[in-house]
Amino acid sequence: MYEANLKTVRGKTGVAVLGSGYWGINYVRILSELPDAYVAVVCDRRPNRLDEVARRFPLVRLTDNVDEALAIEGVDAAVVCTQAATHREVAGQALECGKHVLVEKPLTLRADEADELIDLAHARGRVLLVGHTFVYNPGVQKVKTLVDEGALGDVYYLYGQRTNLGPIRWDVNAVWDLAPHDIAIFNHRLGQVPGWVSAVGGRVLSNSREDVGFISLGYANNVIGHIHVSWADPHKVRDFVVVGSDARVAFNDLDPGECVRVFAKGVKRAAKGEPTTFGEYHFQIRDGDITSPPVPVREPLKHVCGHFLHCVRRGDEPLTDGGQGRDVVAVMEAIDASLALNGTPVPVQARVPKEEDARVRAIR
Repeated sequence: MYEANLKTVRGKTGVAVLGSGYWGINYVRILSELPDAYVAVVCDRRPNRLDEVARRFPLVRLTDNVDEALAIEGVDAAVVCTQAATHREVAGQALECGKHVLVEKPLTLRADEADELIDLAHARGRVLLVGHTFVYNPGVQKVKTLVDEGALGDVYYLYGQRTNLGPIRWDVNAVWDLAPHDIAIFNHRLGQVPGWVSAVGGRVLSNSREDVGFISLGYANNVIGHIHVSWADPHKVRDFVVVGSDARVAFNDLDPGECVRVFAKGVKRAAKGEPTTFGEYHFQIRDGDITSPPVPVREPLKHVCGHFLHCVRRGDEPLTDGGQGRDVVAVMEAIDASLALNGTPVPVQARVPKEEDARVRAIR
């Protein structure tokens, strides 16, 4: 449990939005719409971005200095939407100033830097939430419910695909830009972190960084995950699929009418019976209906912001806390290592559980 901010319980939570690019200005919009928050200041070093904020939100205070933004009276929390390479510095600065912090994914670019932010948040008694927005998507949450209820039987494997023609970023490659979404979804759905990863990538656009990637992840109980990401594919896809022994469930973020579809079809080895010959087993094949369960319509980013404000005001643990964000970063580090080794499997650096932190630090 975090220390609740009693001052904000009696009024609105003042938020500083640090960075006003594509995601930053969306945070300004949503926080301006929520009844229990207000945007106290927007900070960006680019004059053209501040001009855009001023045009769309003329009453919001603007600055190009992070120190000034965090020092404004009434600022209780900060949303960090700067480039990924600056997340450790900017989020750490906000935490040092006693602010609750929401950081856009990825939390950091290194697991040890993520550990530093987690320790700092704990030391200050402040909320640290990572903006893995797809975890808050109602369709993705419906998939998790189906998996948790056992509707799919034994989970065999998962796969995700995120492709489009750009937008090409200059601070990270396509793998860092897109794969964290599916890694966060996989980890959350399975309640665990993969033990190893294998990844290959290509620079098909003659870019200085990978613009296409194929990633395999090995989870416990022989569950395999696979992710395909690309900035160079003309077909835009945002799919996530879980295949189990009794059913297959598919999430399509681009189909608002039927974003989740359940295929009541599967195959598994029969519980009884001995193999008639070496290597032969009896199998049960299930063939059922295809259904589309109802999924509520809700903007995921608005859910992220509402959840963040709830945690700030009540002191609750975030759904996507610093530890979850750190797990994704650790997987990404292993992916980088595997890319450099042309797909050689690389183990994922496990996170020390919270109850062991003090003991491990004492040993070190």
